[in-house]
Amino acid sequence: MGTTLYLECSAGISGDMFVGAMLDLGVDQEKLLAALNSIPVEGFHIKVSRVQKASIGVCDFDVVLDDAHENHDHDMDYLFGHLEHDHEDHGHGHEHGHSHSHHHGHEHQHEHDHEHGHSHGHHHDHGHGHSHEHRHLSDVLAIIEATDLTPGAKDLAKKMFQIVANAEAKAHETTVDEVHFHEVGAIDSIVDIIAAAFCIDSLGVTDAIVSPLTEGTGFIRSQHGIIPIPVPAVANIIEAEGLQLSLSDYAGEFVTPTGAAIAAAVRTRDTLPQSYRILRSGLGGGKRVYEIPNILRAFIIEETSGVGADRSSYIWKLETEVDDSMGEQLGFAMDLLLEAGALEVHYEPVFMKKNRPAYKIEVLCKEADVQTMEGILFKQTTTIGIRRIAMERTTLPRTFDSVETPWGEVRVKVVTLPDGTVRHYPEFDDVSRICRTMGATFGDVYAAAYRSIEPSK
Repeated sequence: MGTTLYLECSAGISGDMFVGAMLDLGVDQEKLLAALNSIPVEGFHIKVSRVQKASIGVCDFDVVLDDAHENHDHDMDYLFGHLEHDHEDHGHGHEHGHSHSHHHGHEHQHEHDHEHGHSHGHHHDHGHGHSHEHRHLSDVLAIIEATDLTPGAKDLAKKMFQIVANAEAKAHETTVDEVHFHEVGAIDSIVDIIAAAFCIDSLGVTDAIVSPLTEGTGFIRSQHGIIPIPVPAVANIIEAEGLQLSLSDYAGEFVTPTGAAIAAAVRTRDTLPQSYRILRSGLGGGKRVYEIPNILRAFIIEETSGVGADRSSYIWKLETEVDDSMGEQLGFAMDLLLEAGALEVHYEPVFMKKNRPAYKIEVLCKEADVQTMEGILFKQTTTIGIRRIAMERTTLPRTFDSVETPWGEVRVKVVTLPDGTVRHYPEFDDVSRICRTMGATFGDVYAAAYRSIEPSK
């Protein structure tokens, strides 16, 4: 069924927070560093360390830029030093408006000694060695394509940047092809997104649940001036991608465009299952210091059918409606579903919107067969969406016996009620087979089988 990831974004999300949480979940650090070493730009190295956030140990993923490529992410005076004077009500903890990694240098006072360094030695820089590097989307996509990532990871990284490009184009009222990436196109942001895509691909994530993105309040300084939080790119991503937003009472930018793009690219649903097991957990820390610690929590989870419940007592119901499938088509689909192990399949006539007559399809199956059943429904009917729910059921103990009739042996289902009463049911398939081969009537064979049961009742 694949790996299910849950991102708890109650303190926001950024690129470095996400990658740190993925490393803490178990992504192979050496393989990640090897992948990042294939990025055809220079001017950075990677630090992976453990830091303390509110006395909680978290993983810190840090893209450290050399002097030629350093930007304002560490320049505290530039980031928010004058905001107190310009906007007294919004002057604490702000950073560059389009930054994608929360780089405030004073957060590393808690680093442990077992820090891991990784230098980058390529000489294929796509930038120009200054703090205002501008790249188009095509430049960034070419960088991604030149890496050693898997095709799936490359596609995911490209998707993340496409999401950002759409948001930036809308903010600046230009086209996606013409939009200039500023901080978003900087080396640290490119590395964050490529690293994020590698991590998702490495963990085999097929299902990602993303909580509402908690954002702060106030203003931040960007190359375009002082702008409100959430910054336009983040607001546009949330609007376009249908992400959930939650505003806190704390000042600061908790959600960066990179973080929002990562969340949008990986998300498959918004809500957690009613019950689940936590298989692994990871904590990724940002570089900022706010009134609340900026920690992203990530979990690998496994959905359960009920807290403490025996999963063997549950079945799954798959349900969908179709109004443009032929009756013969539905009959064929039913046969395939039953042959594949469905416990029950039935159709109900319903009326859909605009009073269109249709059929509701319901399939009962075991958890292990859900994917197979959905595959048959998608392939053999015209449905484009299937609802599924785990259902607990009560079943009576049953065994099988056989009895003799004038036409041959018939199997009998023996069911025991809670009060100890025993009931017997001749099997339809056996009765039907005898009728077809012996020319007897169904009623005669069924009655004969039932009479044969009488002595043992």
